[in-house]
Amino acid sequence: MNVNKAIILGRVTQDPQTRETLNGRNVCTFGVATNHFWKDKNGEQQRITEFHNVVVWGKLADIASQYLKKGSLVYVEGRIQTRSWEDQGGAKHFRTEIIAERLQLGPKSLTSSGDGVEEKIEEVQQDEDEEEINVDEIPF
Repeated sequence: MNVNKAIILGRVTQDPQTRETLNGRNVCTFGVATNHFWKDKNGEQQRITEFHNVVVWGKLADIASQYLKKGSLVYVEGRIQTRSWEDQGGAKHFRTEIIAERLQLGPKSLTSSGDGVEEKIEEVQQDEDEEEINVDEIPF
């Protein structure tokens, strides 16, 4: 049995970029920053930030490009994929990305509840009937 699943919750690092493939399919890319906190041996709180590349296809790409912007909080579920290519000078490059299958956008708005403030988060999921993604069609 194999499992390839990525789950992250973080802030969008730059406004999403949307492009169209030669087939007319939309693809949206954006970065997400996540933080990890811990206490060192002296009891001092430490933090490290990781940066993730996210790729979203089809209708989900349209939603991401419409509602996400730099600084937005986003929850992403998907699979990890690494692409490789050679540049004009013959150097090999690699890029590891999360291919999003599900997004939760939030907080969209804040509402008051009986015991404080509650964040409303909108969930969006990739359609299962959409065709498989061909990495050769990625326009960047």
